[in-house]
Amino acid sequence: MGKDSAELTLKILKILDDKKALDVKALYVGELTTVADYFVIASGTSTTHVKSLCDEVLERLEEEGVTVNHIEGYNSASWILMDYGSIVVHIFTKDERNFYSLERLWGDAKEIALDNVIFD
Repeated sequence: MGKDSAELTLKILKILDDKKALDVKALYVGELTTVADYFVIASGTSTTHVKSLCDEVLERLEEEGVTVNHIEGYNSASWILMDYGSIVVHIFTKDERNFYSLERLWGDAKEIALDNVIFD
């Protein structure tokens, strides 16, 4: 899980950034829970944008042979959860993200902000 999940997390961050997601970041939660190693969190500007962000992650990772285990919330698209095993991707509308405040809830997690990541 370790190195592979870290590399996949960075790919997901890049995919979301390329698709104009807002406030993209990852939290390393591996030392705090057995649920996942990383939570990737991003916001979309509308439910349509949230769905397109989810679709882009699905499509780009499937091209690399990585399939999602489970998706929740796609129809309502105010909070979509994508389960990739060691990585859980949360894509919110801005209001839903503020309401659930995962960054605060997982405040002890190490944050990996997109602006601290350099891509080739």
